[in-house]
Amino acid sequence: MNAITLKSLGGAETVTGSKHLLKTPELTILIDCGLFQGVKYLREQNWMPLNTDVSEIDAIILTHAHLDHCGYIPLIVKNGFKGKIYMSGPTKELTKLILLDSAKLQEEDAEKANRHHYTRHNPAKPLYTINDAERSFKQFYVIDENEEIRLSDHISCMFKPCGHIIGACSVKITCFGKIIVFSGDIGRNHSAVLAPPDFFSQADFLVMESTYGDRLHENKDLSDQLEYWINKTLKDRGNIIIPCFAVGRAQEIMYILQELKNKNKIPVSIPVVLDSPMAASATEIMVRYSGYTLVDTQKWNDIIEKIYITKDYTETQEIIAEKKSKIIIAGSGMITGGRVLEYLKYYIGDSINTVLIVGFQAEGTRGRALLNRSHELKMHGKFYEVRAHIAEITGLSAHADQSELIEWVKKYEIPPKQIMLVHGESSALEALRVKIQTDLQVPVKILKKDEEIILTQVE
Repeated sequence: MNAITLKSLGGAETVTGSKHLLKTPELTILIDCGLFQGVKYLREQNWMPLNTDVSEIDAIILTHAHLDHCGYIPLIVKNGFKGKIYMSGPTKELTKLILLDSAKLQEEDAEKANRHHYTRHNPAKPLYTINDAERSFKQFYVIDENEEIRLSDHISCMFKPCGHIIGACSVKITCFGKIIVFSGDIGRNHSAVLAPPDFFSQADFLVMESTYGDRLHENKDLSDQLEYWINKTLKDRGNIIIPCFAVGRAQEIMYILQELKNKNKIPVSIPVVLDSPMAASATEIMVRYSGYTLVDTQKWNDIIEKIYITKDYTETQEIIAEKKSKIIIAGSGMITGGRVLEYLKYYIGDSINTVLIVGFQAEGTRGRALLNRSHELKMHGKFYEVRAHIAEITGLSAHADQSELIEWVKKYEIPPKQIMLVHGESSALEALRVKIQTDLQVPVKILKKDEEIILTQVE
């Protein structure tokens, strides 16, 4: 083959299942290897064969550890991928944590389906097992940030931190004299715990996320917003429930809450509960890799000491039974499962309580339903009336908004010749396409799933 081509196997025209296949005369590289999440028709795609021969993929490059970017790794290894999987140091530790949890849930779901006979398959099987996940770890290979690694005679790659979560990176692939950059998920410019996104100085082709391509985050100070909703709820003697992503958002919220206490902006005595085993483990990893954050190890340890971290799922009911007001940080971030459901079943029907939405909520999730002002929420087969306050704090999002995405592209000394948009819903993709083409005069294409495009011919 004398061409360099790109095909998105996932993460095109949707925010989930990121998998971008770069074919070159020397190597075939998959950038990200995520699971589809959200509505059923998306999740069903995890069970369908990839539109490529897995055995022909030479390497995988992972931008970060969220499940929609790493969750398909055990299955692709199980199906015959034998190459290295390149990632940053923190991403390696977080990916292990997330894949083991995903595999455990897959096994539990299959076991429940067989036990309660609500499956069309006999027997139901997990997408992959804990053993499958552990086998894939042998292929993990760490790349340091800002260090160029040669992958073949004419291909090299480099990572730069992009501020989304700890260890998250944009990737530059230099290939036969052309530079192809994959943005990964770009973080905010003003995170409390992570440095602003770094950037490369030039690119011929830029494959770019567009999660918030059609909106701007509020300019309100997020600490002020948290302070307002916490104190308002405490005045009503209610509880604050924060459905939270275990990796990144949970740790930033812990940090901000402690800062509010230190400044006496919220009561020092108000208990903060972290009820998420994965978030607890992710916090330990963040402490070990504190050099990748703006917070030193001692300060992280001080924060952790002042938070109640549950050790067993039985404690959830004990915390619910406690009548005093409290702040609860619990997974999952989009309310698709996890211990937050137990709290919501008990608290969401009472107007004295507040649910704070602090991250992106995909189509078809309970979190999106709450933002859309749904009057009821279905959990574990039963509908619960929504009477609690539902508040969105966009300043805590891990994703750059439209203006920040535009500013990130503007930092390139030599603008890309072509930008290809991925990782966005239709309205976000189209709005960002128009904005970039109008403001930056750069051609923009919205990638479609399984559509192969030729980037350049190789002489």
